[in-house]
Amino acid sequence: MNVSALFGVSQAFAQGIEGTQLEGTIDVSLLGLFLEASLAVKIVMIGLLLASVWSWAIILDKWLMFGRTRRQLDRFEKVFWSGQSLEELYRSLSDRAPTGMGALFVAAMREWKRSFERGANSPMGLQMRIDKVLDVSLAKESERLEKRLMYLATIGSAAPFIGLFGTVIGIMVSFQAIAGSKSTNLAVVAPGIAEALLATALGLLAAIPATIFYNKLSSDVGKIISRLEGFADEFSAILSRQIDEKQNSAQKRAAE
Repeated sequence: MNVSALFGVSQAFAQGIEGTQLEGTIDVSLLGLFLEASLAVKIVMIGLLLASVWSWAIILDKWLMFGRTRRQLDRFEKVFWSGQSLEELYRSLSDRAPTGMGALFVAAMREWKRSFERGANSPMGLQMRIDKVLDVSLAKESERLEKRLMYLATIGSAAPFIGLFGTVIGIMVSFQAIAGSKSTNLAVVAPGIAEALLATALGLLAAIPATIFYNKLSSDVGKIISRLEGFADEFSAILSRQIDEKQNSAQKRAAE
């Protein structure tokens, strides 16, 4: 397939446009413009439509997921600060696959229990291990929350340029139509221009929502991660006090 056939800009194509225009049979609906577009522009349009559908699927999935995550954080904080025993809370969560604050809590408590079961003698070493476990769990939660958001950023930045590529080809079709028909009649160039503008519109249709919701969802991720970091710091301080209390109790027993 040569370049002219791919882009649909041959002289025969231009003359065909003129003939059909004169007969008044050109379909200027969106579907008609798509069907009459050259192969390259069709590929661009289909790609942009798929990108738009995929971005909306990500947006909806993340919107629902962040809503569930915020409700889970609220419920966990309510239970955690209700005065319930940490051991009871750990037993209720350890058999599940918790997310959010629950995942941080279970990971830290598991390290706490393992260390004391093995007779940990270094409070500083235990505290460092707990902080490390909390950091790793926090990184996993951040990765889970941010998953697929970069697709929105990519679509938001690349879609206008992909649409512009289709626009350029549509303008080329118009100029070839002028050259082939030896006429600047609007009916000759209108299909190519409409095809170009449709490619531009599809590029913006994919890019604008992706960019807006990428910024919104990234902000939501930042707020959720900030809450998780705050909880990790508070829980680390609670366990640090527990370590000090156990150490003091052990020293008192040893002195007696």
